[in-house]
Amino acid sequence: MRLFTIPIATALMSLTLSGCERAEPIRWTSSELVSELPDEALREQLVGIVNENSGSAREPRMISESKDDFDFNLHLKHGQQVYMKRCVQCHGVSGDGNGEAAKYLYPKPRDYTRGIFKFTSTPYGNKPRREDLIAVVRRGVTGTSMPRFNRIKDKDVNAVVDYVMVLAQRGELEYQLAMEAEAAEELDEDFIPEFIEDVVNRWQTAKTSLTQPLTPQPELTEARAKQGREAFLSKGCSKCHGDDGRGHTKDNIGKDSWGHATRAADLTSGMLHGGQEPIDIYRRILNGINGTPMPGFKSSLQSEPETIWNLVAYVLEVSNRRRYGTKIPAGLMKPYDQGASEETE
Repeated sequence: MRLFTIPIATALMSLTLSGCERAEPIRWTSSELVSELPDEALREQLVGIVNENSGSAREPRMISESKDDFDFNLHLKHGQQVYMKRCVQCHGVSGDGNGEAAKYLYPKPRDYTRGIFKFTSTPYGNKPRREDLIAVVRRGVTGTSMPRFNRIKDKDVNAVVDYVMVLAQRGELEYQLAMEAEAAEELDEDFIPEFIEDVVNRWQTAKTSLTQPLTPQPELTEARAKQGREAFLSKGCSKCHGDDGRGHTKDNIGKDSWGHATRAADLTSGMLHGGQEPIDIYRRILNGINGTPMPGFKSSLQSEPETIWNLVAYVLEVSNRRRYGTKIPAGLMKPYDQGASEETE
């Protein structure tokens, strides 16, 4: 008795054979900056230095936590598995933000390879603390395509965050070496340890660079929000965010560190990318946002710390207007459309 027809047998055989095929090995690729170096020997030297310190996709290594530890190596490999399952579609295999879905997204997925992270609890220009990266994974980035991963295991989150740090540190070292190679047309082996030490020090420094408020958080009252509006209009915030907080001003177009068009947030949207808590807003005002035109106001407001809390109260009031049914003016839309079209080109 025939158990199945020939076509079905063929299909089952094909399925069986395809199931036996090995998955393509994960490969990290060099940035365009490296690929465009005209000297092949220099490119090979650069890639060799990066691989020596960051390992390979097969054996990833964190520069700042470099150690010959079997369990930690397994931990990073587990992080890689989580990354390839949940993150690679947007952030790409090498962490350069060029995953298959990236071309459809605005804002663009984060390119880790510059070592720059927008939302940190550390001063402007500093690396993030590990806790900052965990917070972004857990809560997502409101108003963007970055979702919340608040239901996956702590083990997975810890592992994928460490793997992202591997990609970031590898990319950062590669970028610095590529800039040096392009400028000097050589890589002096005597100075390579300084580049590596710089990467390590930046990440180690971030661990103890938590930004604490200059004064304790007061009660964020309506009266304080009114004072915050006065500061918003007089301290330079309205130049980009507009008098109404919508960000639809003529000047509200800029470029971020990745070369993408960007604009100041529409605060009335109620979607604050860096977090909705008062301390999150406080740190955005004090520290600014890395890689964007949003500056920190620490130097200008350090002598009047209450003004920072007044601004926090006002931003919260503005961002909650839609939730409370307050009518929002339409605002000017032209700059918004210009920014969006630049992103999609």
